[in-house]
Amino acid sequence: MNGHSVPRIIHLAETGSTNADAMRLALGGEELPLWVVADSQTGGRGRSGRTWVSRPGNLHASVAFRCGAPLDKAGQLSLLAGIAVIDAVRTTMDLAPGTDLRLKWPNDILIGSAKAGGILVESTSARIGPGFLAILGFGLNLITSPDTLGRAVTAFSQHGNIPKPLAFTETLSEKIFFWLDRWQEGQGFPAIREAWIERAGAMGEPIIINTAAGPLSATYQGLSETGALRADIDGEIKEISYGDVMLVGQVAGDGTP
Repeated sequence: MNGHSVPRIIHLAETGSTNADAMRLALGGEELPLWVVADSQTGGRGRSGRTWVSRPGNLHASVAFRCGAPLDKAGQLSLLAGIAVIDAVRTTMDLAPGTDLRLKWPNDILIGSAKAGGILVESTSARIGPGFLAILGFGLNLITSPDTLGRAVTAFSQHGNIPKPLAFTETLSEKIFFWLDRWQEGQGFPAIREAWIERAGAMGEPIIINTAAGPLSATYQGLSETGALRADIDGEIKEISYGDVMLVGQVAGDGTP
């Protein structure tokens, strides 16, 4: 599919989770690709099972599509989705000069060190033939940012003029399918890796990796050939495939991760 066609968009006033809706509709046989966009979302989920409620004017949107890549490549989709968000923001918003729009591994959209949005990728190989069903869910603080304890947050409205969520979704959709074409079901990941690194923080940036054993101080060293985070921990480069990563600036702002 080319990058210019717009899949069908189902627009809801309110829902629990656009990801759950998109998954249910796709498994129920709806024609794909399909977007679900809600004005407000009451049961949104973030990384590590965090829940959040978001208000009208922000973006709560999920796209469902069939993916022919091996299921073990599904994690790369959150990197691809982040690239698409940055590109859609640059296309639709006139941000103030000096606005530091960037990505943080694996799925956060930042302005400076403050979170402005996130991505939740879900997949299932159930009942759709070859490949798997992919759901890319997007939560962007277009108008307001949630009250979250201990994390710097911001909204795009504080940095420039913002589009309506539905208009933004159409541009985001174009960017996603453009990058899916480049990704080539995983074969073209080097192009995705390069594009992601271009839109992320500086090499050597201090980070903290929250692990089951406790927080580790490290520096960011880009992405591996598979999309894992490369981090310098005590002088040794390690690949981190899952974990909660914070910028030191995010912690230093209020003393708590």
